[in-house]
Amino acid sequence: MIAILKKELWSYFGNWSAWIIIAAFSLITTLFLFFFDNDSNIFEIGMASLQSYFVLVPWLLMFIIPALSMKTFAEEQQTGTLNWLFSQPLKISDLVTGKFLSVWIVGVLCLIPSLIYLYTVYVLGVPAGNIDLGMTFGSYIGLIILIAAFAGVGILASSLSQNQIMAYLLGVFMCFIMYFGIEQLASYKLLGGADFILQNIGFYQHFLGFTRGLIDSKDIAYFILVIGASLVLSNHFINKKK
Repeated sequence: MIAILKKELWSYFGNWSAWIIIAAFSLITTLFLFFFDNDSNIFEIGMASLQSYFVLVPWLLMFIIPALSMKTFAEEQQTGTLNWLFSQPLKISDLVTGKFLSVWIVGVLCLIPSLIYLYTVYVLGVPAGNIDLGMTFGSYIGLIILIAAFAGVGILASSLSQNQIMAYLLGVFMCFIMYFGIEQLASYKLLGGADFILQNIGFYQHFLGFTRGLIDSKDIAYFILVIGASLVLSNHFINKKK
């Protein structure tokens, strides 16, 4: 697993793709938070808070994480190297976990530049430091866990597809449905009492608790279950390709 993790990380950072994604992610969030005229602009909100950042980022991650994960297995199938990996003394579970961790790590690194935003808002607050750090750090933890969930879904999409474009489109679609689609469907209240159950199947409600500074064991357990299920299914579909 460690060997696969190192190989994948090198493939991301060795050809500059990870650096470009991190830079693009940081540029987009900077423009939305400080320059563009929109509801996320911190200066227009007039509050020492990064909540608009935590609302914006999941939507960006919905496109970025599938872009990172689409190559994990789809590219291996396209180039024929998946069969070579099958011939190595390597467990499929180690292969899946190593690739998952590499996507997760690169996704988390996208958040590092946002510490500059945190410092900026901290200094600009009146008085300086007038920011809810508990809510902020809770939101960061929520984002780290959400990235893992998106990575698991993206790995699953890649294991189901035979080319990278289909893996990307399927990954974006699955992440969108899990984060927003289910929540939006439940908001129509078409199923009566079952709407609450439907609402809790999606990512949004569980991530929302973190953005309020509430680190609930139920939300953590939910994401662990989703990630575990995604990796188990990925393992199953890759085994079927042997």
